[in-house]
Amino acid sequence: MSGALIVTAELPADLHRWATRLRTMHFPPERNFLEAHVTLFHALPPGTEPEIRSRLAAAAGQTSPVAARLEGVMPLGRGTALGIASPEMLDLRDDLADQFHGLLSMQDQQVPRLHVTVQNKVPAREARELQARLAAEVVPRDFRFAGLVLHRYEGGPWAPVQRWAFRGKKRG
Repeated sequence: MSGALIVTAELPADLHRWATRLRTMHFPPERNFLEAHVTLFHALPPGTEPEIRSRLAAAAGQTSPVAARLEGVMPLGRGTALGIASPEMLDLRDDLADQFHGLLSMQDQQVPRLHVTVQNKVPAREARELQARLAAEVVPRDFRFAGLVLHRYEGGPWAPVQRWAFRGKKRG
């Protein structure tokens, strides 16, 4: 959907750099328009941007950096991802989904499996080979999401719209 709005959870800088390096090495270059990211919403209507901005700003202002854990390699069938566990982020995303009621695509109505895609749309055998290699390299670790980022889809690349740092009280 051209012009659709995309919401991501912001990775800490060190994890973002490392995951982007993996993505650059393993994602098919003709389709790799993006750095590493964790998508929370894939396609919000562009005409709702003022409302989306307002709700993301309010959520970030009331939320401290969100606890998460890089769990390891996650198979995607014809791709490979880094699996992430974060009940707090899923709760925040669920709160936002309630606020975005009536605006969500079918995909965004589903509860996401949080992850960073490092490879996609390759032969299944190639994906399994990368998963086996990365399984020995990826070390589970705790981290905190730093904020929320709004992007606009531009036919491949995403244009950054705005970033909101988490700066509020703890959730829960």
